[in-house]
Amino acid sequence: MKLWDKGLPTDQKIDMFTVGNDRQLDLVIAKYDVQATQAHADMLHSIGLLSDTDIAAITKELGILSESIAEGTFSIEAQFEDVHSKIEFELTQKIGDAGKRIHTARSRNDQVLVAMHLYLKDELSQLKTMVKELSHNLLDSAAKYADVLLPGYTHLQIAMPSSFGLWFSAYAESFVDDLQFVNAALSVVDQNPLGSAAGYGSSFPIDREHTTQALGFETLKYNVVAAQMSRGKSEKSTAFAMSSIASTLSKLAMDVCLYMSQNFDFMSIPSELTTGSSIMPHKKNPDVFELIRGKCNKIQALPYELTLLTNNLPSGYHRDLQLLKEGIVPAIQDLKASLEMAIYALKSVTVNTAILDDDKYDYLFSVDTLNELVMQGMSFRDAYVKIGLDIEQGNYKPEKNTKHSHIGSINNLCLDRIKAKIEAV
Repeated sequence: MKLWDKGLPTDQKIDMFTVGNDRQLDLVIAKYDVQATQAHADMLHSIGLLSDTDIAAITKELGILSESIAEGTFSIEAQFEDVHSKIEFELTQKIGDAGKRIHTARSRNDQVLVAMHLYLKDELSQLKTMVKELSHNLLDSAAKYADVLLPGYTHLQIAMPSSFGLWFSAYAESFVDDLQFVNAALSVVDQNPLGSAAGYGSSFPIDREHTTQALGFETLKYNVVAAQMSRGKSEKSTAFAMSSIASTLSKLAMDVCLYMSQNFDFMSIPSELTTGSSIMPHKKNPDVFELIRGKCNKIQALPYELTLLTNNLPSGYHRDLQLLKEGIVPAIQDLKASLEMAIYALKSVTVNTAILDDDKYDYLFSVDTLNELVMQGMSFRDAYVKIGLDIEQGNYKPEKNTKHSHIGSINNLCLDRIKAKIEAV
């Protein structure tokens, strides 16, 4: 069944090519199409285009379909082009003419639009919740290991003292910036496009404010052409927000992989969270974090993929837009899975509290020694030259028990302020 079927045959190869994998992808937006169909039906009833009997029958059958979707028993068979045609078919089969009336004042274009807006809004909210949970976990670890010193590196060379408190909380605060992108994407998708029909509105006396309130949108896209143009922009806005989260998460995963290596030995995770080698019995590999890194790096390419799909399209609908789902839907699932695994695995991290016992970190405190000379009255430049010469000539005597207890540490006030930023965003 096709919503545009006029009774004329379609070449099978054309049918297969144009439908693609829409049936599979449409399963993720099925519940949102049911929600939008219910809101649309209620609106049609309110303006007298559906009778009391019609709306009662439609509501009952949509409820049954909704339960089927929630239970995972809903399917889109090969004879249906997409979820929209399947739902209309089911309604028509069960309630007859009332099901045929459901498409009044509506196009498949705005059906896809509103379902995708609802889907992206829901998924962005879930991503936001997951990022906040991970951030709070990182802050808990930062508090736990606030003063456990960790070598800082620049250019992959030993630099200055840091701490696990700083390292964990740095990622927590970095995620705050990512959540700003999520909020921006939410403001883009939280606009109701339903009622734009094929992109040029409807001559029926529809009430778009009615469906906006019923579907919980903050506002609506007033201009129907602008509503159609939001297809692609909504996905790209979401993809840029996802890319920002993925960038931070990928860097975090890379740090964990690096810090777990025997050459660093800064931290470890339980053996049951690692994988082994087929020939090397000693191996405990951080595959979880490697896959998080790889998946997140793929996600960072998504905004550009979507841009290339849409950047030379004029206004109005084009079938190219169907391909947006092929990128955005799997990427959302990958990012959620990566966040879920990061939340799970990072809770089990154990840090090495004796990293600085290794002699190669003796020069970590050279800046601290330099600063002490400055505090005693020597100019910074003279102190810099002196310490540099002492190191080169082998005369520098490192003092790892620095007098400045704040070196590399983070205090509770700082953690509280980062926590407040996470809650505020």
